[in-house]
Amino acid sequence: MDIPKFNPKAGGKRPDLDHGSSDAERLVSAGKVDDDVAFELKLRPTRLAEFIGQTKAKEQLAIALEAAKSRGEALDHVLLFGPPGLGKTTLATIIANELSVGYQQTSGPALQIQGDLTAILTNLRERQVLFLDEIHRLQAVLEEKLYTALEDYKLDIIIGQGPSARTHVMEIKPFTFVAATTRPGMLSSPLRSRFGILLRLEFYTDDELRFVVTRSAEVMGIPIDQDGAAEIAMRSRGTPRIANRLLRRVRDYAQVRAEGRIDRATAQKALEMLEVDAHGFDELDRRLLRTIIEKYDGGPVGLNTLAAALAEEQDALEEVYEPFLIQIGFLDRTPRGRVATRLAYEHLGIEMPRKLSLFP
Repeated sequence: MDIPKFNPKAGGKRPDLDHGSSDAERLVSAGKVDDDVAFELKLRPTRLAEFIGQTKAKEQLAIALEAAKSRGEALDHVLLFGPPGLGKTTLATIIANELSVGYQQTSGPALQIQGDLTAILTNLRERQVLFLDEIHRLQAVLEEKLYTALEDYKLDIIIGQGPSARTHVMEIKPFTFVAATTRPGMLSSPLRSRFGILLRLEFYTDDELRFVVTRSAEVMGIPIDQDGAAEIAMRSRGTPRIANRLLRRVRDYAQVRAEGRIDRATAQKALEMLEVDAHGFDELDRRLLRTIIEKYDGGPVGLNTLAAALAEEQDALEEVYEPFLIQIGFLDRTPRGRVATRLAYEHLGIEMPRKLSLFP
C-alpha cells in the first residue's frame, strides 16, 4: 500500500522531520531543536555589520536598507532562502533593527485559519517588519490572501454568509514582509513575484565558521584558541547553528577534562567522543554511505530501496541526509538512483571496485 506524502500546503506537522524524528536527535542536524532557541538568542548579532559571512546577500541588503531609510519608506518585501541554520531568522531581526521599526514573527504552520492572518496584518504598525518562517508550509487559501496585502496594502474581508455576504476592503499600513524557506521551489510563481528582494544564503566556509565559533566563545566567556575554533569549524558542515551546538558540547568536555580551555587537541578528543568525524559526519551519515557501498555495490540504488534499508523516511533522506553529502562530493544523485563516489570509499577505508575506479 502506498503511503501518501505529506502535503505542506495543508498545514499541520511534518511527522518525519519536525517532531520526534531521528534527525532531532542528531548533533550535526541543522534543524532547530528546543534547547537551541535560548542559546541562539544570546549569540545572535543585532546589526548587519556584526553578521558574519553571506557577503553578497549582506551587500544587497545594506544598499536596500540605506535606500529605504533615506526615502523614509518601508523596505521592499524580502525572501530569504537556503539550507537551515544559516541565519535567515537572524537577518530578519537585523532588518528590523537597522530600520528601527517593530518586529513580529510567526510561521507558516502556525497560521491555520484566515482569522489568524487577518489579525496579524490589521495590527501591523507603519513600516513594521513581519517575519514568516517556513512560508512553503503556508496554506494555499492564506497565501492567496497575502497577494493583495503585499502588493496593494489592502485586505479583502468577507462579511456575512450566503446571498447577504459582502466584501469589505481594509487598508493596511505599509509594512515589510520578510519570509524564509528552505524549499523555494515549493513557492508558487505569484507569491515569488511579490518579493522585491530575493536573497540566497550559502553554506559557510571554514574560515567564516572559525570567526563564528570565536565570537560565540567570546560571548559565552569560553577560553578558546584559533586552532580549537578551526577544528570545530571544520566539522560543522558549513552551518553556524551546528558550529554553535558543537561548541557547547566541546565546552562541556573541556570543563570536565581540560581545565575549561579549548585547544585543538581538546576539540578533537571531544568530537571523537561525540562520533563527529573530520568531515562533520555522524554515525547516520556513515551508515548511509556504508549501506550503498556494501549492500548495493556502490549504487545506483533507488530512494525507496535505500529508505527501506535504513528504516528512514524518504523525505528525511532527501532533505536531511543527502544535501550535505552531495554538496561535498560523497554522494551522487542520478536518474537511476544514489551512487557513492570515490571520496566515500576513501573516507570509509573501503577499496573501490576496479570497474568503478575507472570512472571519477
